[in-house]
Amino acid sequence: MINRVVLTGRLTRDVELRYTQGGAAVASGTLAVSRRFQTKNGEREADWINFVIWRKPAENFANFFHKGSLVGIEGRIQTRNYENQQGQRVYVTEVIVENFSFLESKNSTGNGSYQNNRPQNNTSDPFANNGGSADITDDSLPF
Repeated sequence: MINRVVLTGRLTRDVELRYTQGGAAVASGTLAVSRRFQTKNGEREADWINFVIWRKPAENFANFFHKGSLVGIEGRIQTRNYENQQGQRVYVTEVIVENFSFLESKNSTGNGSYQNNRPQNNTSDPFANNGGSADITDDSLPF
């Protein structure tokens, strides 16, 4: 079975950081992901997708990202349900984030990525030199 989600979008609000009774950090938020097509009026719609991040990555995410930040997230879709105060069953579908990446310049919100609870080294990225030429030969291309 495969349950893998990769999304790029903007935060619709600041991330909400909370702590469980056991002390584990949990951050939740909503990512607005633009659709590829436009409406008849030429407007682009977006899907608002809820996500959750746990433990130390949750604290880092909440510290580095704010409303409007462009972010990439990777994780899995999970559904859950609970009974609200009115006694109604509420179903929730959300992305459980396992990795995330900074997608804006350092001047905007930061630079780099965060993966598996540790900062990722971008030195092997040929595009990491901020707009300069990439060191790629024709032999490097798959086509």
